[in-house]
Amino acid sequence: MSDAAQPTAAEVRAAAEAVKTALDRHLAAVERRSGEDDPAVYEAFNQLAAAAEAYDELLYDRYDEVTPFEIPGTDESLPPYAGPEEPNALSVLIRRDYAVVEPQRLLAQAERVEAAEYEDGAGADATGTVHGALGVLFGEFEPDEIASRHKEFGLEEGDSTLWVTAADEPADPGEWLEAPFEQIDPQRVVCRFDVSAVFDDEDAEDGADDDDLEDDLDLDGDEDLEPLDADR
Repeated sequence: MSDAAQPTAAEVRAAAEAVKTALDRHLAAVERRSGEDDPAVYEAFNQLAAAAEAYDELLYDRYDEVTPFEIPGTDESLPPYAGPEEPNALSVLIRRDYAVVEPQRLLAQAERVEAAEYEDGAGADATGTVHGALGVLFGEFEPDEIASRHKEFGLEEGDSTLWVTAADEPADPGEWLEAPFEQIDPQRVVCRFDVSAVFDDEDAEDGADDDDLEDDLDLDGDEDLEPLDADR
């Protein structure tokens, strides 16, 4: 980076002050929080993450130094909450991915459901294909029950996410049914919860690094330490 493009020392100092201010605001929001999912805490967290990231970049550009802080989710975090202070309505958006790993088990479960409902076998056509069996099972069981019993249905869990969004007023009946997920404003997301195997992989890698460090520090006193010379 050329000298002309580098931030000034004053800009780096201002970014550091912004981090301090964001820290104070985050602590104040935590102290006043009304519950585990208080949107004020979430907003203060995002502001702190943004301030810390800006300071880290300026510090590196100016002095070729970095901070020791790592805030999870800053690369893909939602923008600061800008929805209503007191929402009158909310939407809960859920996505759960599954892999069909045992089609025969899936078909068999759907056939059992159909057999219980249609003693004359009238629904046999619906359970003759995987997509038909899926329609039968998801029509019979609630999504949460399928999630808890997915192995019984020949399914394997993938990633999942849950978003809670705030609204000023409830939507009119049928207003969004044609495109239920297309008009989501990220700034109105009160909270989100993600589940993914990638998080387990990251935890495993961190644990492996800790084990390696412990191995490096585990010195055998008899083999690695020289005896003290009493004459010295």
